[in-house]
Amino acid sequence: MVVPGREHLHVVQEEDSSKRRQILDGARKVFMDLGFDGASMGEIARAAQVSKGTLYVYFADKCALFEAILEQEALQHGQVAFNFDPARDVETTLKDFGRAYNRLLCRPGGGSAIRTVMAIAERMPDLGRRYYARVLDKSINRLSDYLKAHAAAGDLDIDDCDLAASQFMELCKASLFLPFVFQAAPAPSEERMSEVVDSATRMFLAAYRAK
Repeated sequence: MVVPGREHLHVVQEEDSSKRRQILDGARKVFMDLGFDGASMGEIARAAQVSKGTLYVYFADKCALFEAILEQEALQHGQVAFNFDPARDVETTLKDFGRAYNRLLCRPGGGSAIRTVMAIAERMPDLGRRYYARVLDKSINRLSDYLKAHAAAGDLDIDDCDLAASQFMELCKASLFLPFVFQAAPAPSEERMSEVVDSATRMFLAAYRAK
């Protein structure tokens, strides 16, 4: 019996990973163009330039494919370096977070996953709940923990930090995200995002800064 060497296994794993990325890239384009219901495994195979047989080796069905795309989305959110060091002052931290958060939401193609999840969440509630927990709720929790630290230090006067975190994130998206996600407007400029985040920060601190 011949045992594969480590170099051979490494090459196989790299090829396997590359093929998986190729399939996911093709699937993302199909889901973006046709939506979840309009997408088919045949369309995805053509877009990914693989055979249907190869496609089924990696993914059992389009639900599994879409779940994998959402996993990538969650990883992208998790890799954004929001600096919630409790030693940083609140105003600077909120402004930096708001700008980074808007860049993440309004990046090219960034709205496609959310649009698709929203379209199918009623029929597939488990998928919707997982997406919310892995992507949206995680950001709320990280900001909430930062606010709790500054409430405990006396810089902020907040009774419900989870609510306050959600409020700030919604303020940062105001006039930006909904027009973008519904394709009523292009991705906002850096200047416009800064204007909205600066306004959101002023409103937030007017309500919650310790008197």
